[in-house]
Amino acid sequence: MTYELALSLALFAFTSSITPGPNNLMLLASGANFGALRTIPHMAGVALGFLFLMLMIGLGLAQIFAVVPHAHSILKGLALMFMVYMAYRIAFATPNMDGPNPSATPITFWQAIAFQWINPKAIGMAISAVTVYVPPNSGFWGLAAAVLVFGSVNCPCVNVWMLAGTQMRRILNTATRVRVFNITAAILLLVSSYPILTATPSTVPAPVQISDGHSPEPSAPRAPST
Repeated sequence: MTYELALSLALFAFTSSITPGPNNLMLLASGANFGALRTIPHMAGVALGFLFLMLMIGLGLAQIFAVVPHAHSILKGLALMFMVYMAYRIAFATPNMDGPNPSATPITFWQAIAFQWINPKAIGMAISAVTVYVPPNSGFWGLAAAVLVFGSVNCPCVNVWMLAGTQMRRILNTATRVRVFNITAAILLLVSSYPILTATPSTVPAPVQISDGHSPEPSAPRAPST
């Protein structure tokens, strides 16, 4: 991967990772309700889960969208159900002004990883990154370099949302303010699902070819998805 391509990928990773979306809004709400320490597993699951998703899509998993025509619609439906469930949990969370509520539980590490596989925004980001920024015939290490570049930008971005939520705890010092914040966050989470669920599927990238020691056949460059 050239320096120019890596810089372009880093810019794409920043703009797609820092903007509001289901992951970021849930991290914001979790940081505000549970604090940074209890939200770290959620944040780590988002960051690592997305990178694993991107790696698997680069290795050919995205071909399922070509084989199973309704796969994208199924994922949208699952994502919508999960986001409605999370919006309900956030909106009706019981404020506890005496300290962390041990009976309330934030999203776990594994739940955050699992959500990436049904999150249309994450899937679209991964497909776009692989399609546009992994050069044809670059092999596994070219894909790994792209995953590394994306991860180095994505992880700090999701961390910003978690820390923003923890900083809001300073002003969320009454039960009424916490309720207003939670209801607002729940509404924004539902609103954020609309452009994601109505988006058309991205172009499915060809699987990355693992080098076997022979010179790869030249192939036409892939056009960026629109």
